[in-house]
Amino acid sequence: MRFKKLFTEHPASVGESYVEHMGVALSFAGPLLGAGLAALVHAVLPFLCVTSASRTVKRLHARMINRGPQSSGRSAQDDLLAWDPGI
Repeated sequence: MRFKKLFTEHPASVGESYVEHMGVALSFAGPLLGAGLAALVHAVLPFLCVTSASRTVKRLHARMINRGPQSSGRSAQDDLLAWDPGI
């Protein structure tokens, strides 16, 4: 496999350049880091950050599902409800 292909194959599969894909990935990284920190706080102090992490994950999941073509004909909300264990 050519070295360049390692960096371009996946971004191209979702219709993005390497730089565009990096920007999208980084736009998910910040909120995910924040959600992780909120989950750590919640683990120690369960009365704080009660819904912060789950709310962030749900929002990012919906955003990710809505980025590309729907493969199953289901909406992002259907997928989110099917995934959501009631947290």
